[in-house]
Amino acid sequence: QLVESGGGLVQAGGSLRLSCAASGSTFSSYAMGWFRQAPGKEREFVAAISWSGGSTYYADSVKGRFTISRDNAKNTVYLQMNSLKPEDTAVYYCAASALYGSSLSGDYDYWGQGTQVTVSS
Repeated sequence: QLVESGGGLVQAGGSLRLSCAASGSTFSSYAMGWFRQAPGKEREFVAAISWSGGSTYYADSVKGRFTISRDNAKNTVYLQMNSLKPEDTAVYYCAASALYGSSLSGDYDYWGQGTQVTVSS
């Protein structure tokens, strides 16, 4: 089970940190990813991190502004979001995959319920 938290309302240029807590003892066996879905749009890839946290991968739209990290001792993955823009407004989902480096939602096996991020201009 994956549970996201940390969403909210922030002004453009601000920051938020999302957390995703996983239950179970196999967290470190999964690569983790963040996706987002804005109203009327398809779900899109944001970032991914490898099992150990040693490798990361970002969508071009967030590169340089967002940072994904994980703490396997706490079974938690994070998404630090800086310099937020109104176009970052979406429901953000974390997901777990046996594959690292995929930006395809179909390659992710487990999903959280999502957390809303709203960026005002």
